[in-house]
Amino acid sequence: MTNTITQIIGYVATAIGTSLMLPQVVKFIRTKKADDVSFAMLVLYFLNCLLWAIYGILIGAIPVILCNVIAFIISIVQIALKLKYTANKTT
Repeated sequence: MTNTITQIIGYVATAIGTSLMLPQVVKFIRTKKADDVSFAMLVLYFLNCLLWAIYGILIGAIPVILCNVIAFIISIVQIALKLKYTANKTT
């Protein structure tokens, strides 16, 4: 029973953690603006996801791996959109 509860908590945290930055991606796409988001924050988020994914792999924690690999991909999308919309502003 304890293991089941632990797994449920892990997967719920995975769903929430993974979706955490999706509203920002949607906002970037809708507004075509990324001025109000710090590039440094995006880079730190990218590194955070990468390190947590590596940690999850090392300890064999599937929820940690899933959440952070997906979040890592989202962070790459965010950085790409930030660069794209920042570049569009200067042209």
